Amino acid sequence: MSIITSETPSDAELVRRARKGEEVAFGLLVRRYQRPAYAVALSVTNRHEDAEDAAQESFLVALDRLDECRSPERFGGWLMTIVRNRSKNLVRRESLRDMDELPPGTRSRIPTPDRTAEAAELRGMLRQALGELPEVQRQVVLLHDLEGWKHREIADRLDLPCGTVRSHLHFARKALRAALRKVPGIPDLMRVAQ
Repeated sequence: MSIITSETPSDAELVRRARKGEEVAFGLLVRRYQRPAYAVALSVTNRHEDAEDAAQESFLVALDRLDECRSPERFGGWLMTIVRNRSKNLVRRESLRDMDELPPGTRSRIPTPDRTAEAAELRGMLRQALGELPEVQRQVVLLHDLEGWKHREIADRLDLPCGTVRSHLHFARKALRAALRKVPGIPDLMRVAQ
């Protein structure tokens, strides 16, 4: 069993080593893609808990099917496809359950003073606005603005042309700005931020 050096190994190298049974190699892949996988899952599920579950399940599937990754150098894109599919499956499973939603206050253990309520309302409106975006726009805006990925990285991982990524980001931000302008006080903040 070879040892992974302090140099940053490529995805292809880590996949090759993981296929040979090196748990550390797959662990490095998990660490490398944990946040992006969560962001993609969140863009599909729109719920923190579901996104965590879908991302975790995706890593287990990826480990189990590692030999099916035809282009190890594009492991990230292959994994993100698994994440999107697992997330969609989870959403379908959840929608089949015919359960009533809990009242908003029952999930939170934190008291809800005025500021917390305002922040929650803003987060809700942002989630709703994100939920109304096409899936690919949600993924692009979350990977770019939340995770800090560059356009080229997103293009490579989602298997899209770089110009298409820029276009999706532009239209996603435009839609989010329009949705947030409806919130009292936000238009003033947006003018200051521009």
